[in-house]
Amino acid sequence: MTMREQPDSIHAFQDDALGHHDATALADLIRRGELSVAEVTAAAIARARQVEPFIQGIAYEAFDQARKRTATGGFFHGVPTFIKDNTDVAGMPTCHGSEAVPSRVATKTSPLAEQMLAQGYVCLGKSTLPEFGFNASTEHASAPPSRNPWNLAYSTGASSGGSAALVAAGVVPLAHANDGGGSIRIPAACCGLIGLKPSRGRLVDNDAAKSLPINIVSDGVVTRSVRDTARFYAEAEKHYRNHKLPEIGMVEGPSQRSMTIGLVLDSINGHATDRATRETVEHTARLLEGMGHRVVPMDVPIASSFPDDFARYWGMLAFGVRASGRKLMHPEFDKSRVDSLTRGLDRMFRRQLHKLPATLWRLRRSYHDYARAVAGFDAILTPALGHTTPEIGYLNPEQDFDTLFERLTRYVSFTPLANATGAPAIAVPMGQTDNNLPVAAHLMGRHGGEQTLLELAYSLEEEYSLYYA
Repeated sequence: MTMREQPDSIHAFQDDALGHHDATALADLIRRGELSVAEVTAAAIARARQVEPFIQGIAYEAFDQARKRTATGGFFHGVPTFIKDNTDVAGMPTCHGSEAVPSRVATKTSPLAEQMLAQGYVCLGKSTLPEFGFNASTEHASAPPSRNPWNLAYSTGASSGGSAALVAAGVVPLAHANDGGGSIRIPAACCGLIGLKPSRGRLVDNDAAKSLPINIVSDGVVTRSVRDTARFYAEAEKHYRNHKLPEIGMVEGPSQRSMTIGLVLDSINGHATDRATRETVEHTARLLEGMGHRVVPMDVPIASSFPDDFARYWGMLAFGVRASGRKLMHPEFDKSRVDSLTRGLDRMFRRQLHKLPATLWRLRRSYHDYARAVAGFDAILTPALGHTTPEIGYLNPEQDFDTLFERLTRYVSFTPLANATGAPAIAVPMGQTDNNLPVAAHLMGRHGGEQTLLELAYSLEEEYSLYYA
């Protein structure tokens, strides 16, 4: 899918080694010798330099290292990518999007990054995120915000906002992302990409996930095609396979079987979905019915306490960062330099600390509540977000905390459920606003049900491509 040219948009698609290829096509051309790794790397670097002044998606450039990279094999050998700046890659700094974390060069690559890079990618550097991934827009207290290539006045989402901007702009076909409350799916939705949050435990756990009382963080990628996402997970399983989950394998297209899909249009937090988003999801439901699937309205498959419980857990993460940043991130971590959002979440949690035991009990129980609620469904269709992509500044982390928190809970009202329950979920572009911004549908699956979500995503990708061709 290519972006429609607008005066306020930016993209780098052109007649060079990258062309309009997705990662799968690019890898095939390299494998056949029609393109070299050197010329693909050079094209990606040139594109990055062309669009980076506008989108601000790069936290650290590793262009010289990328040019010198030696062959490692893997299906995606030679395909350029970026790793999100909360994940260690040897020889590159990790700053977590925060001024509180001094720049330090990692001496080793994290197990998660190793699992990804084992597929053969050429890492061009680190992509941006908001401070510690807490915000739903990649904006900072003092650094420039990452901007949406479709319309530069708007957010690129978060927390994997830099990765999404770089993929949507055409710099690379695929980039690393991770998701603790929607941070793969939110930027994918904002930028017209495919974003699959896998089931809990599907990939190697990243360093942060290992220390959480409830692991809400999953890693993955944002891509421009369903087949790239499907291939990424098929290749990842060759490096590490969690035998507690059904194998995904290589999903190559839509399923021919009829499925039962639940439909949820409004979130449990009491905020109605906006018109453009609702219409996109209703259109998606009609498309699915036209394919022979049964779409059935259903209640939100979780307890009414969930929004408050997840918000409290979110605050606990900020409390943990401020209290243990020197141990977790850097011995010179300076908690006085965190942004207003992190401070506000910390304060909010401290006021509610006495509620934490019951909160953790309910969040752990959500796995079972969700499993029972979706037992009769193959997937659940919801909006990806409560409303369409906001302008830069709407979610700025330095504004009044109460205002920002209320805005965040209205906007991020669907994605956190999959994080707490550990279920897989995928954002798929299915519409477009009048100001050139993508609108996504969101599908949640049973635990271990990535194969079903990818099959549905293939079907929707075909319909979307026809409708917006």
